[in-house]
Amino acid sequence: MSKRVLTPAEIGDVIRTARKAAGLRQYELAGAAGVGLRFLVELERGKPTAQLGKTLQVLQALGCTLDIVPPPEA
Repeated sequence: MSKRVLTPAEIGDVIRTARKAAGLRQYELAGAAGVGLRFLVELERGKPTAQLGKTLQVLQALGCTLDIVPPPEA
């Protein structure tokens, strides 16, 4: 199922839900993704200035994908 994610809070919620479904604690996911625990905690809380590269590392560690669909051509 695909969900259109619009806000940092929604991205954080997706990450938290996927982490819990995988049975991982925050420190375990942070280690697997190569990011710090503080970064992951803030990301799950919806920090709007979270670094994109690190966010992508977390998503990849969870097996999540991120699709970007350009607007249709006029």
